Amino acid sequence: MTPTTLFYIIIAILIIDFIIDKTLDALNAKHYKDVVPEELQDVYDASEYNKSQDYKQTNYKFGILTSTFSIILTLGFLIFDGFEAIDNIARSYSENPILIALIFFGIIMIGSDILTTPFSYYQTFVIEEKFGFNKTTKKTFWFDKIKGWFMMTILGSLILSAIIWFYQTTGNQFWLYAWALVTAFTVFMNMFYAKLIVPLFNKQTPLEAGSLRDKISAYAKTVGFTLDKIFVIDGSKRSTKANAYFSGFGSEKRVTLYDTLINDLDEEEIVAVLAHEVGHYKKKHIIFNLAASVLLTGFTLFVLSLFISKPILSQALGVETPSFHIGLIAFGILYSPLSEITGLLMNWFSRKFEYQADDYAKNTYKAEPLITSLKKLSKNSLSNLTPHKAYEFMHYSHPSLLKRIQNLRK
Repeated sequence: MTPTTLFYIIIAILIIDFIIDKTLDALNAKHYKDVVPEELQDVYDASEYNKSQDYKQTNYKFGILTSTFSIILTLGFLIFDGFEAIDNIARSYSENPILIALIFFGIIMIGSDILTTPFSYYQTFVIEEKFGFNKTTKKTFWFDKIKGWFMMTILGSLILSAIIWFYQTTGNQFWLYAWALVTAFTVFMNMFYAKLIVPLFNKQTPLEAGSLRDKISAYAKTVGFTLDKIFVIDGSKRSTKANAYFSGFGSEKRVTLYDTLINDLDEEEIVAVLAHEVGHYKKKHIIFNLAASVLLTGFTLFVLSLFISKPILSQALGVETPSFHIGLIAFGILYSPLSEITGLLMNWFSRKFEYQADDYAKNTYKAEPLITSLKKLSKNSLSNLTPHKAYEFMHYSHPSLLKRIQNLRK
């Protein structure tokens, strides 16, 4: 195979992926105004339903704009040798492969962020604001950006530098050392993310004593679940949308409730949502997801090791001097179809796990408050009640609201 052939394969992958994605979006959009199933008739009243339709249509049109901009930019970069130009700039500052890669990706990331920030700003302060979701101030928006850059610079640079160093010193065996590093980092972040990273962006406070904490503690005792760390996060700082999640293991195990969740749901519904989250923990879904992530990372790195030393990867992007960082870009695009397949598989498992967690909540607590909580959360986020089956299969990590309610009422 010649570099030119590989270049056209890369172009084809990008275009085909774009066409499939936009086709699914269009199919899904055609179902926005489908008749709402009888089980969901009480989610929206007439005005709220019209508002949800408007919200979905607005995001659909905005998604077409942003994704079209992205594909045109990417194709233009490939066709007009943008990667070669940035590689030449990076090489003008250093001859060290690690420094060259850091400068290269630094330019890519900064340039990408500059180009996409206007879209993010519009999404937050125009679309989300229009529909009553946005609570983010402009100060918070820009401080989040700065913190994100800082974290990416520190953590991204350290991990990338280590992986390239492994490649330079061990050759094609680098993937084993890189896998060990990424695994250690993943486990560490799963353990301490809530303690170390979340406080950079949000305030977390222990759930105060009262009837809600008493009900949560009483439920936890009935299922033999030790739960001492219950925190409330100031999600309303950025959005009116609600959430709850488990994080950590062992002594670092904790549940985090968004303040918006506490405001939107009554205490019975909150305990039901918590019972669902306990179900994930009891059914070892968190362990499964962590293990699957580690195994998929190892597989990806192994496949990368088979191809990264081949000059054709760099040459396909118009760069004559073979390098790890250019090869990594080409490999990322070529690997994306396989990544799509593994993503579909993980979504299938995720939907299955949601049913299992719902069943656990139904059997150890009550089904009805979980049903009403799901309806309220769907209403408050203006979610789509009638997704297209193909779109749901490709993109949903959770079953649709209708399917979850039907399962809970079995």
